[in-house]
Amino acid sequence: MSISRDLYEKDLYKVLGVPKDATEAEIKKAYRKLAREFHPDANKGDAKAEERFKEISEANDVLSDPKRRKEYDEGRALFGNGGLRSPGGGAAGQGGFGFDLGDLFGGAQGGGGQSGQAGGFGGGLGDVFGGLFNRGAGGTGTRVQPRRGQDIESEVTLSFTEAVDGATVPLRMSSQAPCKVCSGTGDKNGTPRVCPTCVGTGQVSRGGGGGFSLTDPCVDCKGRGLIAQDPCDVCKGSGRARSSRTMQVRIPAGVTDNQRIRLRGKGAPGERGGPAGDLYVVVHVDKHPVFGRKDDNLTVTVPVSYPEAALGGEIKVPTLGGPPVTLKLPPGTPNGRTLRARGKGALRKDGSHGDLLVTVEVAVPEKIEGKALDALESYREATADFDPRAELFKAAKGA
Repeated sequence: MSISRDLYEKDLYKVLGVPKDATEAEIKKAYRKLAREFHPDANKGDAKAEERFKEISEANDVLSDPKRRKEYDEGRALFGNGGLRSPGGGAAGQGGFGFDLGDLFGGAQGGGGQSGQAGGFGGGLGDVFGGLFNRGAGGTGTRVQPRRGQDIESEVTLSFTEAVDGATVPLRMSSQAPCKVCSGTGDKNGTPRVCPTCVGTGQVSRGGGGGFSLTDPCVDCKGRGLIAQDPCDVCKGSGRARSSRTMQVRIPAGVTDNQRIRLRGKGAPGERGGPAGDLYVVVHVDKHPVFGRKDDNLTVTVPVSYPEAALGGEIKVPTLGGPPVTLKLPPGTPNGRTLRARGKGALRKDGSHGDLLVTVEVAVPEKIEGKALDALESYREATADFDPRAELFKAAKGA
């Protein structure tokens, strides 16, 4: 989607409060913070907050898209101050070099080229800069293009199990949409008239110096191309009104905490037949009292007794939402060793499952009495020659 002329006159970086060399992560962070602060749902009836929210969303739409950001940066360097900059630093027609850009890019006879095709530029200035403002090759007249709807960002919190298995959740969203009262016409009677200033194009041309013109949104119809004869009370003649809706959104299995999911075409409706924007859902995942997550694997810590660790045996281990599994504990298993139960982890994108990583934790009784105490005293006497810290001291001395 091309960038309109009026956007080049706005400092979108200043709108989000970020430097011009901000990273995508910094832009995203700034947008999310401001969007929460000025969201209409949090500032009901505050027209200034709503306008600020629109500016923030508009800036994010451009700066979060690498291609549109590049186009904006390049276009703002040329047109940001109201005219094309000449090599000398002045705007065309406002000082700088004393030459006519029309002679360079077309419209002049002689010089070895045909009229309108000077040198190697062929189609003239319209071909060079035409795509910047959706202009035709001739550079005259502008056809209003369908406008893509705004992207919407929302957040949802899932339980640990829902994140692993996937879930369908309701999301309530608020965005600009065609006004339901006037069916998007802006007129109470549904019969707006064509704007006489721009003749329905939504844009007007003005001289930019150097033999070419620039296009701006029409101030009379605010770029719509239509003017309401009897403005709608709800949308005030704009044809757009804030609309709230609840959607059932499917969150895929295996989603992780703070993951950002993009749902194409689920954002705000477009204008003049344009496509809808996208919906971005930031997922937050609650912690589980037993299980953890490491990529596609689940983790769990299982306590074992000293005899089980020393002599080995079989232990039962819980799984998430399924029956327990039995794992073989090798004799002499040290504290902290990790065993693996294959296929008992989170669901992967290819339909397979990760593993369950089981960490062994040797449990020591707080109080030992009777036969257990006698047995341990006998064990200590029988293993008196074994020094578990001998290698530790040896390594420390060697270092």
